[in-house]
Amino acid sequence: MTRQIIAILRGVTPAEANAVCEVLLAAGIGIIEIPLNSPDPLVSIANAARSFAGRAEIGAGTVLTVEDAEAVKAAGGQLIVSPDTNEAVIQRTRALGMKSYPGVFTPTDAFRAIRAGATGLKFFPAEVLGTRGIKAMRAVLPKDMPLYAVGGANPDNFREYFEAGCAGFGLGSYIFKPGMSLDEIGKRARAAVAAYDGGKTT
Repeated sequence: MTRQIIAILRGVTPAEANAVCEVLLAAGIGIIEIPLNSPDPLVSIANAARSFAGRAEIGAGTVLTVEDAEAVKAAGGQLIVSPDTNEAVIQRTRALGMKSYPGVFTPTDAFRAIRAGATGLKFFPAEVLGTRGIKAMRAVLPKDMPLYAVGGANPDNFREYFEAGCAGFGLGSYIFKPGMSLDEIGKRARAAVAAYDGGKTT
């Protein structure tokens, strides 16, 4: 089963994207988001989707419009992550056969996203909402709706978010920043996988 860790490669370039993806896959992370405010993101997505077909789920983040979702699909993307709850984007994403992870912060956001067909909910920014806020909302949300903590989640606090009801995490600057070496990315990815496995099984 794929670990529910989404690696967010904000700022990655087409020249380095595949090498970064390879390191993440070797560490055990198979869900990769390339934000659309990165350099030539659709090129990176297309290259990675082609190179890692069947081995990883590749998609886009910071997706704000239906047109962006359609462009990601055309590039071979399999998932759409957004910072907000936009029903049109969610519905179009699902109609195109991709997974949809919209950003939510309130119960109103969460239920709007669920009714629109969201695959999972991205609690963002999780560090502001906190585990207490997530736990309170988890109590009223459908039990089978996976929740992801994004923005402040890291291996040091995975266990707290698991206890609050989260199924997974989005890791951005912790796991990738422009200029970070492949060795460092690999080291951080392995630490994240170890923390995820340790927190998930207890």
